Amino acid sequence: MTFTVLGLLADFLLPLWWALGSTIPILYVSWWVAYRSDWF
Repeated sequence: MTFTVLGLLADFLLPLWWALGSTIPILYVSWWVAYRSDWF
């Protein structure tokens, strides 16, 4: 969920290459948020 929201924001707000480059940090942040909130 977090990954989807942040990914869509990046796609709309950033140029194409910046949006592609920000996918990995967004994925990491989303995993960290889910891990810290005890979803796993």
